[in-house]
Amino acid sequence: MVKLEELRKEARRLLAEGEVRCIIGYLRNPADGKAVPGFIRKPEEADALVWDPTCFHNLARFLVDEKRRKAREKNPDTRPVGLVVKGCDSRAVVVLLQEKFIERGDVVLLGLSCEKTGVVDERKLAKAVPGRALRQVEFGGEEEFLVTTEDGQVRIPAGDVLADRCLECPANFPVLSDWLQGEKTKRAPAGLFASVEPFEARSTEEKWDFWLTQLRKCVRCYACRSVCPMCYCDECVVDTINLAVTPDTTAEEKAQKIRWVEKSPVDSENIFYHLVRALHLAGRCVDCGECERACPVNIPLRQLNKKMEKEAKTLFGYDVGFDPDTPALISCFRDEDPQDFIR
Repeated sequence: MVKLEELRKEARRLLAEGEVRCIIGYLRNPADGKAVPGFIRKPEEADALVWDPTCFHNLARFLVDEKRRKAREKNPDTRPVGLVVKGCDSRAVVVLLQEKFIERGDVVLLGLSCEKTGVVDERKLAKAVPGRALRQVEFGGEEEFLVTTEDGQVRIPAGDVLADRCLECPANFPVLSDWLQGEKTKRAPAGLFASVEPFEARSTEEKWDFWLTQLRKCVRCYACRSVCPMCYCDECVVDTINLAVTPDTTAEEKAQKIRWVEKSPVDSENIFYHLVRALHLAGRCVDCGECERACPVNIPLRQLNKKMEKEAKTLFGYDVGFDPDTPALISCFRDEDPQDFIR
């Protein structure tokens, strides 16, 4: 069981002894009782840290911003940052290490187990307590959450409000950490790819119609890309934004800037954007579900990414984000790997 005071104590120590520049963790949002990402820079601020089932954000995304901060500043503070991680967050850090985007000394990982359950889905939680202002959500045991609203406290079965990613989670504890609270016990999932299998049974025409309908809703806000810790490219191939314009830049140079995908949210552009992004996440997506959670029009993006994860596992025996010393999927091979794609 995670003891919150122990987390706060360790955060205070790291900050007081100057071992980290700041702690990136979860704070309470007084407006709705849910957790939000926050930066702790002083030891006395550590008491504000929280840990509950609403800590669904993947804080590994902030490591991307941290690296960019160092690149911008003339004399940056090079001390590591402290990062609170749960299971899927720690696996995202592993991928960043595999790809040499960060170094192990850049971050101190404060690991927290998901208490044999996981985190909640905001939409499911809203349906479970309709019309009631939320005050707090707490772990209530292996199979339930304690939800406090303006009308009092209710117990809700965990399965009713758990995020879909947690139902298929292969390890609901940090696989990499410098400090750990909670038990390393796996919650038996319904199946690692249970959400994908029903969709795979559909015909090609049914699959196409489904995705055409879903991707037609996309408004190209790029929230899925912005929230993903794996989308760390300075310039996105499907959203060319970094043309350096100077007084000497000619109209012809501007016109010839390569644009693989236009920003207009039309069917062909939307499909190309999402398929390219899914392919770029092959062997890299840790199924943290942030892209789907952040999507304002509820596109089931996990379906695409989970399918790619299944292909990596089925064809190549590759598990994403478990060993920082293992080469990334696209940079390794085995003699027995299937070669059917070669013609």
